[in-house]
Amino acid sequence: MLNRDETLKHIRVALKRSRIVTILGPRQCGKTTLAREIVASDSSNYFDLENPESIERLANPKRELERLRGTIVLDEIQRRPDLFPILRVLADRKPLPAKFIILGSASVQLLRQSSESLAGRIERIEMGPFSLQEVGFSKQLRHWLWGGFPRSFLAKSAADSAAWRKNYIQIFLERDLPQWGISIPASSLLRFLKMAAHYHGQIWNGAEPARSLGISESTVRRYLDILSGVFMIRQLQPWFANLGKRQIKSPKIYFYDTGLLHSLMGIHSEKDLFAHPKCGASWEGYVIEEIFRACDFDEAYFWGTHNGAEIDLLLMRRGKMYGVECKYVDAPKVTASMTIALKDLKLERIAVIYPGKQRYEMADRIEAVPLQAIVGGWKSLFK
Repeated sequence: MLNRDETLKHIRVALKRSRIVTILGPRQCGKTTLAREIVASDSSNYFDLENPESIERLANPKRELERLRGTIVLDEIQRRPDLFPILRVLADRKPLPAKFIILGSASVQLLRQSSESLAGRIERIEMGPFSLQEVGFSKQLRHWLWGGFPRSFLAKSAADSAAWRKNYIQIFLERDLPQWGISIPASSLLRFLKMAAHYHGQIWNGAEPARSLGISESTVRRYLDILSGVFMIRQLQPWFANLGKRQIKSPKIYFYDTGLLHSLMGIHSEKDLFAHPKCGASWEGYVIEEIFRACDFDEAYFWGTHNGAEIDLLLMRRGKMYGVECKYVDAPKVTASMTIALKDLKLERIAVIYPGKQRYEMADRIEAVPLQAIVGGWKSLFK
């Protein structure tokens, strides 16, 4: 396994100041591994809510949990929503004999429960697969192609990585999504996921998937929201400015993990990736996700008009607005969209992220920035 000391440090710091820490992220991204660094899996303080033994121990949850001391881990908490009111009672004891780490892979359901029952008592940490910062820039191409899920990225061969991702998608379709309210056959779900992959990096339009699957657009919308809630797809919302221009009001969608995206698109090798018409869109999603992981900002959006002006990513930080464009080219050039966005949105700067090595000014307040700069965080992205 790779070193994830920064994430572990973040969890420990949160645990010192909060009574309950929730770690949210997709299945198999490494949440359990990190939790076991704090509480061993064979400890009586560790509960895996997919393990029959743990389920049996929690037949009377309040009595079982209130006798424990130290740090208690509840893994896959979304399977037991009845535990949230009990956690509220246990977290309010004085003196406080125990704190809780709860792990979940379904953010929408989990946050709804925690916001209702645990307001003011809980700190949230969102965790994803390995980031570029964690794997090291020398492994960037492998990371982009295979994705960051530990068992995919650390696989011994491309074939092993592809097999793991195929199996992950199959289990996701056949077991996970039905549990979260999608009740159509796995074959139809696979078609829906592949349609969503086609929209990666594009404005979402539910009409085509609805027609293809024979369901309503509102149902397709619900499916998309569920995929967002289980950390498969990120919906990037549009920014509206009072410009007197018709602006795009639908979200853009991106797969969190490019390895899963590539599996759905039939991309299995570097040659496949570079020849594929969605290579640029894959790069865009990859860059945006790494910025979300490495940089500190307040809010994020995209912006576009019906006349074709757009900016891939708008970042709000300390009352100022910055732009990011993602270009998979050797030498990016200033576009009309960049100039329009810089003027109309009054951006501080635009960083154009590309796969080269040199950093250079393209125009006033527009800079070509190598991908590697993202690893250094905000100060490296916008010097």
